[in-house]
Amino acid sequence: MVFDLDMIREVYQGFPGKIEKARQVISRPLSLSEKILYSHLDSGVHLRDFKRGEDYVDFNPDRVAMQDATAQMALLQFMQAGKKRVAVPSTVHADHLILAKMGADKDLQDSLNQNNEVFKFLESVSNKYGIGFWKPGAGIIHQVVLENYAFPGGMMIGTDSHTVNAGGLGMVAIGVGGADAVDVMAGMPWELKFPKLIGVKLTGKLNGWTAPKDVILKVAGILTVKGGTGCIVEYFGEGAKSMSATGKGTICNMGAEIGATTSTFGYDESMRKYLNATGREGIVEMADKVAEHLTADPEVYAEPEKYFDQLIEINLSELEPHLNGPFTPDRATPVSQMREEASKNDWPMDVEWGLIGSCTNSSYEDISRAASIAKQAVDKGLKTKAEFGINPGSEQVRFTVERDGFLKTFEDLDARIFTNACGPCIGQWARAGAENQPKNTIVHSFNRNFSKRADGNPNTHAFVGSPEIVAAIAISGDLGFNPMTDTLKNENGEEIKLDPPTGWELPPNGFDVEDPGYQAPAEDGSGVEVIVAPDSKRLQLLDPFKPWDGKNIEGMRLLIKAFGKCTTDHISMAGPWLRFRGHLDNISDNCLIGAVNAFNQETDNVMNHVTGEYGPVPKAARAYKAEGIPTMVVGDHNYGEGSSREHAAMEPRHLGVRAVLVKSFARIHETNLKKQGMLALTFAEENDYDKIREDDLLDLIDLESFAEGKQLTLRLRHSDGTDEEIKVNHSYNESQIDWFRAGSALNLIKAQNNA
Repeated sequence: MVFDLDMIREVYQGFPGKIEKARQVISRPLSLSEKILYSHLDSGVHLRDFKRGEDYVDFNPDRVAMQDATAQMALLQFMQAGKKRVAVPSTVHADHLILAKMGADKDLQDSLNQNNEVFKFLESVSNKYGIGFWKPGAGIIHQVVLENYAFPGGMMIGTDSHTVNAGGLGMVAIGVGGADAVDVMAGMPWELKFPKLIGVKLTGKLNGWTAPKDVILKVAGILTVKGGTGCIVEYFGEGAKSMSATGKGTICNMGAEIGATTSTFGYDESMRKYLNATGREGIVEMADKVAEHLTADPEVYAEPEKYFDQLIEINLSELEPHLNGPFTPDRATPVSQMREEASKNDWPMDVEWGLIGSCTNSSYEDISRAASIAKQAVDKGLKTKAEFGINPGSEQVRFTVERDGFLKTFEDLDARIFTNACGPCIGQWARAGAENQPKNTIVHSFNRNFSKRADGNPNTHAFVGSPEIVAAIAISGDLGFNPMTDTLKNENGEEIKLDPPTGWELPPNGFDVEDPGYQAPAEDGSGVEVIVAPDSKRLQLLDPFKPWDGKNIEGMRLLIKAFGKCTTDHISMAGPWLRFRGHLDNISDNCLIGAVNAFNQETDNVMNHVTGEYGPVPKAARAYKAEGIPTMVVGDHNYGEGSSREHAAMEPRHLGVRAVLVKSFARIHETNLKKQGMLALTFAEENDYDKIREDDLLDLIDLESFAEGKQLTLRLRHSDGTDEEIKVNHSYNESQIDWFRAGSALNLIKAQNNA
């Protein structure tokens, strides 16, 4: 399907002139990332050589994509912006609210029954404001975007951290919070700190059991979950050109797990083939005319050390399949070393589930290669030891792989085919027995494996691998199984060695689908009524946050001092809480319930100084708010890593938290806090984290002079009568300080639209 061809034509027509102007000003060769960024500058921006990692810059993205869980809050905010129609092409994708339990048909119908109110809301808001709507069952947002909307050289934002998947087709695609999406949909420029650049040179060629997934698993092991923060990762080299577009998408997708702003690849033959195969020949024709601008200047890739802030080189011919985990996506272990590593760490060796799909690995190529391993098991008399679950990425993929017999192959191994939706990847998995919290191991081809993420069980050890490795290990039922060297015993007692996977980059007989699941908006939505019932438990119209009163914030209580890893899953859990994503007050009952309290090493158990007792975090926050007592949250490194969900910022704001002080932030979460009128602060001296006591009173004593580049002072009033002061840093510029003053960025947009 071809969408927005006129918009894409306009982008390409402007490319050569914009890039030439940038090259004249910068006076050096440009990377692909820079070409896309400079060609999407807002018209009000003075063109200059921006300082990477320092300068805030305004951009005009080409489009916005939203998934159903985050779209609710984004669109509730957009409804307040005073606009009649979105200013750029935008879509909503119903993919997160569908439970994986019994199988596709039953699960989809159950979801429609349980979430009808939310789906009807999203459908009507989309219809009113000119937004394309992809119905439940149509597919996972990022696979659908790759098949229909992504185009080389484009720039998009999406209300999901894995929006970066579109880098597989040469985009700069960035995950954001809903407030950022509102800016762009309202026709406002979108602000981003100009990213640093990490170059990854790929030499050689993938072979045997190694897949594109292993590239990003290796990179995650090198850079860690925060090593890409504030950076665009640009892949290049002969190895990059040898991979499929969907394989590139997989690599870009998991770039979110290293904190990268986004990842991308230069336009090449594999992208042409994918665009043609998905019915977008017109885009290929236009892209070919500006192809030199859709990749870096030759000098950049010839001497990359001169042009990138960091350079990594990986020889694909020598790369080994990896499994990353458990509990963090950057703990990288080559498959050949897993048995030793698992034994050393007492990880359960019996694998109970193998899960294939999600937005990361649900393409035709992924499923065909995994199916080739499943077919061997069937043909050679092997019985799978683990249970299998498959999530196709889109209805187009599902229809095509069913036509070509791959789903039947998995069903022959008693696999459960789930709906074309996120399912277990984002906690929408009703796994039998998980509530008993047994220690166990699963393997999956998803992107994240944080504690409790897939099934709610903190003792589930989840390991991330390629679809073909997941298939092989699920068949063996053994975490330490190495398909490159080990054998399995079949029903006849014969030793069977699996052959390396085979598959098709694209379907030999083309893609096919009867109903892709797309619903176009009304040409004129002025007569469409959006109804939110006042007594709804799922949806709640928003009240604006209060503006800053211009005074110092004094007498804050510590809501929680979070210890160690505190992701957006810890701050605002998904799973069963997804049903409240459109109701700020109800979902705030999960605020920070997964964070570990540094003072007792427990979750959801903090001192409530109103009652003098320990109890749940949200209960304490509501007690402080009722008494008019402001609160602060303190955290560790990379606070807020993971999903783009802005609920992790809106919930504390709603419950009266005024400031979040940490050692370091994940990029999206820091921006989300700023957008909601919060103070996002970092310790000037990391060891000052240790100075904050459970019963302190906390005062920001010089907030009245809040200014760009100026530290703030936090006074700690200890219960023993002593005081001490520490310095805290912030990264606010003047426009972001205006968000704080107004109470939120949305308040500022409303004021400007009403002026």
